[in-house]
Amino acid sequence: MSTSQTAKIPQAKRMFDGATHKLDVWSIFTPANVPPDAINLGQGFMNWSPPDWILKTSHESQDHDVMSHHYSHPRGRPRLLKAISKHYSPQFENLVKEGRELTNEEIVVTAGANGGMFAALTAHCEPGEEVICIEPYFDQYFASIHFQGAKPVFVPLHPPTGEGIKDGSEWTLNIDEFRAAFTDKTKVVIINTPHNPVGKVFTREELTQIAQVCIEKNVMVLADEVYDCMVYDGKQHTRIATLPGMWERTLTVGSGGKSFACTGWRIGWLIGPPQLTAATLAAHSRIVFCTNSPMQEAVAMGLEQAAERHFFEDQLKAYAERRDILCSYFDKIGLSYTKPEGSYFLLVDISPVKVPEGFEIPATCQGRGKDFAFCWWLAQEIKVVGIPPSEFYCEEHVNIGERFARFAFCKDPALLHAAGKRLLRLKEYM
Repeated sequence: MSTSQTAKIPQAKRMFDGATHKLDVWSIFTPANVPPDAINLGQGFMNWSPPDWILKTSHESQDHDVMSHHYSHPRGRPRLLKAISKHYSPQFENLVKEGRELTNEEIVVTAGANGGMFAALTAHCEPGEEVICIEPYFDQYFASIHFQGAKPVFVPLHPPTGEGIKDGSEWTLNIDEFRAAFTDKTKVVIINTPHNPVGKVFTREELTQIAQVCIEKNVMVLADEVYDCMVYDGKQHTRIATLPGMWERTLTVGSGGKSFACTGWRIGWLIGPPQLTAATLAAHSRIVFCTNSPMQEAVAMGLEQAAERHFFEDQLKAYAERRDILCSYFDKIGLSYTKPEGSYFLLVDISPVKVPEGFEIPATCQGRGKDFAFCWWLAQEIKVVGIPPSEFYCEEHVNIGERFARFAFCKDPALLHAAGKRLLRLKEYM
């Protein structure tokens, strides 16, 4: 990527602070850079379309509703706001206790979940303030924080040790380390559960400990819960906003793309108290004004009909099947992995695999974690694309992430079996 602060028209310093001058992991492992016959288990997009019943009703609506093709209210289209309220209100225990549903003033529809988080940080962070991220973190957080002139502060989850199948719960947060990360400049904490890429679903007890510190330090929480409909094996997803003292300081982030296999539609939403959503709305409307009108209508239709069609229950079973297919191949290979409790990513311990000496690694992967070299070799030789998770750590903690590779199982079973058969070749390099 060509960037310069010394060009005739120099880039802003925040672009460099946000590491946008460095080729990001998605650009390195893009289909344009890997063999055309490689199977992409790297990026978290599905290889199937949204449900036919959403597409059909959406197309019919667009044919008859002229206004669905024009600007929406910056807060969101009325039909989607109502659908979000009906779907999510029963999931917030505090609202159930109050005997009420979410109001429009407690919801803001955004240009994807990522756009919503960017707007929330824009609305609430002053230059020089700090945002705590738990590692590994979604890499977009880093630039979104820096673009506000704020500073990210990192606290790692500690991975399990030893061989064999691990559980997401075995990745642990040291609450004393978390508390020690706070300063008088801390403004926001980002909590991601179910977690990408670990697959951890934070327990109520863990979130209660985190909440107590956030209340004590009087900070805002961005609760990135975009994988909330993908929680396996009877695990319980707890919304931190529902814990005592947390509603008034939390924005809960949701995603239509993750929920309905339509990541390109860019429909997300934030739920929280009016004072937080109003500020976020003010920022978001100055960034994009509003988001995709016809796709807002389509996501509303999905939420309206999901319960009667048992959509989320059936989808969860399908994702669990896909998870187990991919896990079965790593069982055959003999590599340890973290069996995800939630989301659609599998984190595999690649440390027993030896990349052949002398294998050419491009400059874009040099000087980074060992997992970059592994994933490049994997894509070129085994013809399966994974993502190096050291990208989701600060430089001081790269050593934690570089022994793993991340694989997405949001693919159809046939593709996962095809990838698994290729991955069996890894036994030759252990």
